[in-house]
Amino acid sequence: MVLDVRPEQITRDHFDLVAIGSGFGSAFFLHEFAKRRKARILVLEWGRHNTHEWQLDQNANTDIDDETTYKTNSDKPWNYTIGLGGGTNCWFAQTPRFHPNDFRLKTTYGIGNDWPISYDDVEPFYCDAEDIMSISGDPDMAAMLPRSRPFPQPPHRMSTPDRMMKAAQPGQHFVMPTARARVPTAQRTSCCANLRCWLCPVDAKFTVNNGLMHVFEHPDVSVCLGAEVRRLDHVGGTVRSVTFVHGGKEYQVSGDLFLLGANAIQSAAIMLRSGLGDEFVGRGLHESYGWNFEVYLDGVDNFDGSTITTGLNFGLYDGPHRSEHAAALVYFENRWQHGMRAEEGRLRQTLPLVVVTENLLDHENFVTLDEDDNAFVSFKAPSDYAVKGMARALEKLPGLLAPLPVERLFDRGIRPTESHVQGTLRMGTGPADSVIDSGMVHHRLRNLVVVGTSTYPSCSCANPSLTAAALSLRAANRMA
Repeated sequence: MVLDVRPEQITRDHFDLVAIGSGFGSAFFLHEFAKRRKARILVLEWGRHNTHEWQLDQNANTDIDDETTYKTNSDKPWNYTIGLGGGTNCWFAQTPRFHPNDFRLKTTYGIGNDWPISYDDVEPFYCDAEDIMSISGDPDMAAMLPRSRPFPQPPHRMSTPDRMMKAAQPGQHFVMPTARARVPTAQRTSCCANLRCWLCPVDAKFTVNNGLMHVFEHPDVSVCLGAEVRRLDHVGGTVRSVTFVHGGKEYQVSGDLFLLGANAIQSAAIMLRSGLGDEFVGRGLHESYGWNFEVYLDGVDNFDGSTITTGLNFGLYDGPHRSEHAAALVYFENRWQHGMRAEEGRLRQTLPLVVVTENLLDHENFVTLDEDDNAFVSFKAPSDYAVKGMARALEKLPGLLAPLPVERLFDRGIRPTESHVQGTLRMGTGPADSVIDSGMVHHRLRNLVVVGTSTYPSCSCANPSLTAAALSLRAANRMA
């Protein structure tokens, strides 16, 4: 268990670094920062430390219901986990990189936003993050997403439909890269394909609990659990202290450097409560846009892969169409998502697919504060760009699936959430277009670093967690 310091022990104390939150952004930043610089560090985490054993016993990742932590005007859910390790507890451990053109969407296709950094700027840190998480992946992906080092682990075993797609489309169909171990590591066993990735029964997927706990157990690091940060107290261009609530009482600690890594809803709310409501703070809340499909196959069995999602197809991803329609990724599933096929002898002759399109940031989707100064999500709709991209994907899907004996394609409906909350504290070139700079430092408060998916100025259709880890490693490397 992590040593949990009491707030009375630290109130009015001073630290070299105060970190807010402990998910992908904070954990990877602290891992790199502590390697490079001797510092007295405090981590303020709203939730508890729920061990893997506790999560299995309770059949839950956390004891805090995320829907109780914000209000909204929409029925759209925004999923996240509050507790030590944040989203590393609940994620499915899919780890594709973003495409090089995701970083230059405006320059290349005249739509959306460019990042102030390039794929090449992030690439070595992608490798570092993959090493830390022991990512399994297809070496062929280097042709699509260039890489300077091999994947740490071999790829998972493809399903039969994947192998057929790979044979016909070798340059666009790949094994899904994952932080679900293909072969055992010192801390993790191999993936059992039990299909419960949100709560892995054998501890095969990377989490803070099994991969970065040394960060929070370091003798120079203090962790205060149950600490809900309310505001950053700042004077001029410097954050001086943090005010947090623990057990109904307010406490305050001061520091030299501050790291904000709650999540894209709560980090924005902290900024707003702190009087830091600049034009882009809280604006542009988004996630990628997903749809479920199912293919009935004629004479071909599925579900012989070695993990929950085995294939990733880029055939509808990049190209000139992105000037008008969103990029799409097609995920090939190795699980029964829609029930079993009823015909005798054809139980496995079905292929669930997930199609995910990128989204555009919209000022009308935003985080603000309610009457109690807590997070309120105002959400209008996904962008027309994302919806048109999905319509195009559906039109093109039969051609993409031509290598398979498709008997029938079913539309299984919209996915209410991808659980990838992004975009409310975006990165950019200056205050005129963003909240933080290319080093993830606040434009005005130069001792405030913002990490996590809240910093994304555009929305890839690839899973965002690996990129959050890589960006945090890069920021810490530059900061330490």
